[in-house]
Amino acid sequence: QVQLVESGGGLVQAGGSLGLSCRASGRTFSSYAMGWLRQAPGKERECVAFISWSGGNTDYADSVKGRFTISRDNAKNTVYLQMGSLKPEDTAVYYCAGKYGSSRYSGDPTDFESWGQGTQVTVSS
Repeated sequence: QVQLVESGGGLVQAGGSLGLSCRASGRTFSSYAMGWLRQAPGKERECVAFISWSGGNTDYADSVKGRFTISRDNAKNTVYLQMGSLKPEDTAVYYCAGKYGSSRYSGDPTDFESWGQGTQVTVSS
């Protein structure tokens, strides 16, 4: 497994932008598909963005499509989530997560093997 550490959360006004980073330790990061998931109080965990191990395939939740972009830099062992046109309903704890050798998101937000500790994103209206 890889160890994951998120950074970049914070408070932003509605309509603003924010970028998250997730740095992985371990030499096998490039073999892991990565996801960004979020969980708001009282709501189920949701995968908002997914990127395959090669970076060639991405997938987004309908709620963020066109506003969020996931990318990765395997040389830096880092996956990014760029969030734009933020809305108050984007407020949540955001987690990065990894799944070894995957090319496509399975649809199950629990189907990841490694998890970061989470970073809070708060969007004020």
